Amino acid sequence: MILHKVLLVTTKTVSVEVLSLARSYGQRQAVADISFSIAPGEIFGFLGPNGAGKSTTIGMIAGLIAPDHGTVKICGFDIVADRQSAKQRLGLVPQDLALYETLSAEDNLQFWGQMYGLGGVALRKRIGEVLEFVGLVGREKEQVAQYSSGMKRRLNVAAALLHKPEVLLLDEPTVGVDPQSRNRLLEGIAHLKAQGMAILYTSHYLEEAERLCDHVAIVESGRLIALGTPQTLKAKGGGSLRLEVLSGFPDLAEIKKLKAVARVIWQENLLHIESDRPQTIIAAVLSLLQAEGVIIRNLELFEPSLETVFLQLTGKSLRDQ
Repeated sequence: MILHKVLLVTTKTVSVEVLSLARSYGQRQAVADISFSIAPGEIFGFLGPNGAGKSTTIGMIAGLIAPDHGTVKICGFDIVADRQSAKQRLGLVPQDLALYETLSAEDNLQFWGQMYGLGGVALRKRIGEVLEFVGLVGREKEQVAQYSSGMKRRLNVAAALLHKPEVLLLDEPTVGVDPQSRNRLLEGIAHLKAQGMAILYTSHYLEEAERLCDHVAIVESGRLIALGTPQTLKAKGGGSLRLEVLSGFPDLAEIKKLKAVARVIWQENLLHIESDRPQTIIAAVLSLLQAEGVIIRNLELFEPSLETVFLQLTGKSLRDQ
């Protein structure tokens, strides 16, 4: 792969600056006073259930939707006041494929390259570079309609990289793709980060955000309700122990007295213990049960994850309306 040619590395300290962004549609406030920033070489996860305001926020950052108030700056350029300069530094990979299925991959890239103001030998060279980056060399003459979902997604990313943006907005880039294409996309995104690109990333797959993102924002009803590193956010969430009891009856009152135990549930020979630090209470729980003559058949540890934090904060899954 020609990774070193995919983008222009920036020396700026902030690539994306979102300040007090808001947008309403009639009486419904889609986005309310959202602020965050993205540094070069950072992947910023932007998560929320359907209808939380993600798409409207991305539309305002991309300059496709005018904010009611607030500002967006891309590499120091205001997306409204300095629209052309800002958009030259911005690449957008929309959830809906921005491809012409009756054209070949090469012709699609030729069209989008011309839209970015590229042409001639420079554009042909650039098309070859992005095709190699997304793993489609040798398939560029084929009609896009013949591509798999994963290949189309990869081509969608290639189109956004043609003009060497410093900032990339990725809206559900892996939805509906096969595992091979998904892994290829995630590896490519990690390479872009390593080269200094600032990336805003939305996904319904929380394991992707946990794997890729340096910081994560969670939005609900148009408002930012959590912001931090995946590790920081997970530290606020809860994990649990689940023990299958072979014989005996645990003293639930004594277990509840243990430090870091939040809740204890006993049901049909299963002991479920909720804790924000479940790994730290294993020894104490086993010691208590042994003293009571309780015999354990199986023990499972469920540590806090980004998904458990998300559910605790929103009460919804990512695909809930």
